[in-house]
Amino acid sequence: MFSHRYRYLFIVLLALYTFFNTVVCDVYHYFQIDIEWYFAALTILSVTFFTWEGNRLIKPWFKKKFLTPKTKVRYLAFFFIAGNGVALLSAIVTVFFFGHIVHDYSLAQNLNPYKLNIIYGSLINLFLHLLNAIHFFFREYQRQWKETEELRQSSAQAQIQLVKSQINPHFLFNNLNVLSGMVIKDNPEANRFIEEFSKVYRYILSNQNKELVELRSELEFIQPYIFLLQKRFDQGLTVNINIPEHYTSWHVVPAALQMLIENAIKHNVVSRHKPLNIDIHTNGNQTLVIKNNLQPRMAVEPSTRIGLQNIRKRYELICGRDVVIRQSEQAFEVAIPLLQLN
Repeated sequence: MFSHRYRYLFIVLLALYTFFNTVVCDVYHYFQIDIEWYFAALTILSVTFFTWEGNRLIKPWFKKKFLTPKTKVRYLAFFFIAGNGVALLSAIVTVFFFGHIVHDYSLAQNLNPYKLNIIYGSLINLFLHLLNAIHFFFREYQRQWKETEELRQSSAQAQIQLVKSQINPHFLFNNLNVLSGMVIKDNPEANRFIEEFSKVYRYILSNQNKELVELRSELEFIQPYIFLLQKRFDQGLTVNINIPEHYTSWHVVPAALQMLIENAIKHNVVSRHKPLNIDIHTNGNQTLVIKNNLQPRMAVEPSTRIGLQNIRKRYELICGRDVVIRQSEQAFEVAIPLLQLN
């Protein structure tokens, strides 16, 4: 607020309003101050100007020093106290200039002007900081509303992506092909394949509106998904999961593992001669790592990277933590945060 581009206009208007009220209320007569009206107006304008500009100059330091998400009220309180100091100094300097230097009044003659302008400065500072607090919390509300809206939109995009995966013709076609082959061969695992197939879709449908799910639920969901993939790729795909039990009550975004495994399969060769190995484990930074050996396909389906971008965006909005992506000549890995809810 103090750095508004029209601040000088506001300063003049505030000084004029204060001067008008001073004249109407006959304040100078009450304080027994004999001063020309233009000097009175200049005095009020000077106190207002230096109080405003002084606050503007010290605000960046206080913001950097004291403002954190948990210390907003303390920041405003300390800034207000410092602003009172600025107002006091502005009043003293102004009266000293107009009283001692311009008019050559004695200290006794300037005593009441000192008192009056200190009161002016304090009231002006109080008014400015009330406006600043209102402006500050309004901006905070706007920021939080924007983040909530972005999270809602991001969740909506995730739902769209999940729905797309539900009706993805390639996913359905590949799994129905596998199922068809099993039925023709009278494979006894056909019934289990159908059961695991239904579990995948049931999980997606039941969790598509949630922001976070327990890692335990995600791991339970990923088992039937891995089963479907291994029936399709046979010995071309291995998925190793090594998660300590105490992490299973932590939380991740829904279907994150499914999206990242699907991403690895989409961009790499998966065959018996060149098996794709996916390793899922935790590390010491409270993150879940999904790592695969890198063997890029010669021709890859066009990728929009919606899934990976969506996971990153949701983590950014939910907890402010980033999804870390690393790639070397041998491996590609994604580390997603594990969140512990209170």
